[in-house]
Amino acid sequence: MRKGYVDSRFGQLHVVEEGHGQPVLFLHQTPRSWDEYRDVLPIVGRQARAIAMDTVGYGASARLAQRQTVELFADGVEDVIDALGLERPVLVGHHTGGVVALEVAARRGSAVAGLVLSGTPYVDEARRHQVATSRPPIDHVDVVADGSHLTTLWNRRRPYYPADRPDLLSRLVADACRVIDRAEEGHLAVNAYRMEDRISLVVAPTLVVCGEQDDFSMPDVPRLVAAIAGADRRTLPGTGVPSVDHHPEDFAATVLEFVRTLAPAGS
Repeated sequence: MRKGYVDSRFGQLHVVEEGHGQPVLFLHQTPRSWDEYRDVLPIVGRQARAIAMDTVGYGASARLAQRQTVELFADGVEDVIDALGLERPVLVGHHTGGVVALEVAARRGSAVAGLVLSGTPYVDEARRHQVATSRPPIDHVDVVADGSHLTTLWNRRRPYYPADRPDLLSRLVADACRVIDRAEEGHLAVNAYRMEDRISLVVAPTLVVCGEQDDFSMPDVPRLVAAIAGADRRTLPGTGVPSVDHHPEDFAATVLEFVRTLAPAGS
């Protein structure tokens, strides 16, 4: 895998890539980094140009001084697309990354070859109200001197991760520690996004993917499929929220199967 940086309006953004051919750009969930796709890139890179970026504000990418929004995240993605000269990329986004990928697809129209929305919530006024009034924070913790905030973060995420894979949760906590003071902002940005005003602008062929145990996002799959013309759906068995790094072979195979159905870049 080749690691590097590209310039953007926010500063330098970190990217990792492998392979050649059709560009496939992977966008991670909050508060993760490109590492979420660490085991996916080598598989997809055998048949395509697989690229994972750290969303602006996360991982090794430039930090945001202003409040995080989906629109700002999408600005960073567009800067990467332009800096790398990606012609009609396929966008693959997981959870927050799916919402960001949708916004980029809404902006760029037919310049996006395909869209994979993985574990992506459908955000409308009803969801915004429900989350704002009844859902506790996902990743926010108050840093304390004895380090017990790390246990709090671990325990909040533990129900969504397989009990026999503490390594996966360790990777998430490591990413969260890099942005610990702003780890919740990506979730807040998603809940502020007016998806209902943007989703009809998506014209790219779309695949909606979700782990069968992802109780957070699975209920929204039918709404996403209904809202995007011609969208298809796939369920990933035996996994949930961490489907990308829990079952990277299945996730990569699903993405590649979808990519093969698309017109090649330049056509």
